[in-house]
Amino acid sequence: MEEQTLYFNPRICVIGLGYVGLPLARIFSTKYRTVGFDLNQTRVDELMSGTDRTLEVADDLLQSAIDMGKVHTDKGLVCTTDIEEIRSCNFYIVAVPTPVDENHNPVLRPLIGASETVGKVISKGNIVVYESTVYPGVTEDECIPVVEKVSGLEYNRDFFAGYSPERINPGDKEHTVEKIMKVTSGSTPEIGKIVDKVYASVITAGTHLAPSIKVAEAAKVIENAQRDINIAFVNELAKIFNRMNIDTQDVLEAAGTKWNFLPFKPGLVGGHCIGVDPYYLAQAAQRFGYNPEIILAGRRVNDSMGEYVAGQVIKLMLKKGIQVLGAKILVLGFTFKENCPDVRNTKVIDIVRNLEEYKADVTVHDPWANPAIAKDEYGIELYNHIPDGKTYDAIILAVAHDEFKELDTTKITNGNRVVYDVKGVLREEVIDGKL
Repeated sequence: MEEQTLYFNPRICVIGLGYVGLPLARIFSTKYRTVGFDLNQTRVDELMSGTDRTLEVADDLLQSAIDMGKVHTDKGLVCTTDIEEIRSCNFYIVAVPTPVDENHNPVLRPLIGASETVGKVISKGNIVVYESTVYPGVTEDECIPVVEKVSGLEYNRDFFAGYSPERINPGDKEHTVEKIMKVTSGSTPEIGKIVDKVYASVITAGTHLAPSIKVAEAAKVIENAQRDINIAFVNELAKIFNRMNIDTQDVLEAAGTKWNFLPFKPGLVGGHCIGVDPYYLAQAAQRFGYNPEIILAGRRVNDSMGEYVAGQVIKLMLKKGIQVLGAKILVLGFTFKENCPDVRNTKVIDIVRNLEEYKADVTVHDPWANPAIAKDEYGIELYNHIPDGKTYDAIILAVAHDEFKELDTTKITNGNRVVYDVKGVLREEVIDGKL
């Protein structure tokens, strides 16, 4: 690499302004001129007006970044759909979704599309850093060849790459992007140092420079695979202890008195990371001729929990003589986690679908979720408020939003009713069952 690159002056572009990209672009904008690029014009217009519907960046912080971009040329944020506005950047960060299909195979189309975008604008001496979760090898084997083909430039001669896995926890206002240690890597040792330095300039929690891009990619997928397996273990325990008529929460509380017992709790495992990343690791393992038994077993357990919860509720209803056919059932919460509007890969939908198979009349209430997104992605009617004048034969608390913890269920239930608590947050005296 040419000598002047040692004195790299970043002009940041973040491609993808969702839950990951926007907080990252905002924090970079405090030190550097940052351009956020997204294909969704509505999203860009919304951000430029100072509003983030994902709630990951507070409106005042976003507005401040936008305002700074209007009066400064060396810092601040501007969001755009115009590819020409990112041509002058030299440090491209790709933060687009990496979902799986209905067969749990990785879908790389968003990454390939973002790589094509980078290829159209990248210049000699520039660096492209991928943040999207992938299995080891995707950055250099799948993405970089696209950049090379579109740009006509040669990898590690004309342009360079890095990988820095996203670690953002949606809805978490304590562990924000700058407060989570960042793993970094580069396509050469020198580039690794540059990438690390750029991130270290805004990440107050510090950075960890991995020895290669593949190591950084692998580190990301095992973080969530480990968590997935641990949750699968306690979910299986919940199924076992339920048959034994033992309270799982009581067992975990007792076991948790030992200093090295891991404090995982049973529940639905959705979201864009934990419910997806293990499949990326499994796919990579299978490519190398190894069938990952524990990883996939954990996935099967966690993917079964929606059906399990629905089955438990139906059993409780039948024991109380409540007819399931036509029964009015209220599901509280639809997002993949509490106090967050993110409905990506939510497993609450599995509860809803299973109840609907029994011809129950299911109402979904979530004060955080966007009804339009729920309708578009899952085909369900979602209410931000509990419909007036309606009472229910059963209530399922699926997500532990703060709004639900003190909910008076007696006002919205019939005399003979079932209340099931997936998250273990309701008072014992008001529930009939829990996970």
